[in-house]
Amino acid sequence: MAGTDDTARRAAPEARYVPGVPLFSPRLPAVVTRADLAWLVTPTYAEALSVEDEEAHERLERAFTRPELIDDLLWGISEALPERQGPRTTPDQLVDRLSKGIHARRGKVTAAVAGPSVSAVLVHINVALGLAPEAVRATLQTDKGQKLLDDGLRTLGAHLVDELLK
Repeated sequence: MAGTDDTARRAAPEARYVPGVPLFSPRLPAVVTRADLAWLVTPTYAEALSVEDEEAHERLERAFTRPELIDDLLWGISEALPERQGPRTTPDQLVDRLSKGIHARRGKVTAAVAGPSVSAVLVHINVALGLAPEAVRATLQTDKGQKLLDDGLRTLGAHLVDELLK
């Protein structure tokens, strides 16, 4: 409706987040919020880049203001969820379990093994932060770089799903 006050919507950007990629469930962005993603990825980022957890978390909070990074990570999680869905489990039931896992285990997630593909995700985050040379962005945009990044997003997503659904 024209003229409606949308102050509440502008004050809560996550409430109006519309993913740019197809997801396992339309509820996923509301269940795994930007703040949750920052907490979940912090151990991996901190360990792989040898930075303090607090600094890693601050960097991730800044990086995750970029919707394309949120899309990428939610896509990785979405890719892992069907493998965890049993024959009698509905997508909503699995997302409910994921939500409970976030509340119970958010601060207890361990770091993912930082192989080449997960490292590509971390480099992608650093490029978004301006902490990596611009030449790295071009490398990630090649077919090989994109394939490595996609594999890393799937690997990190699977790790996070496994950690949260323990």
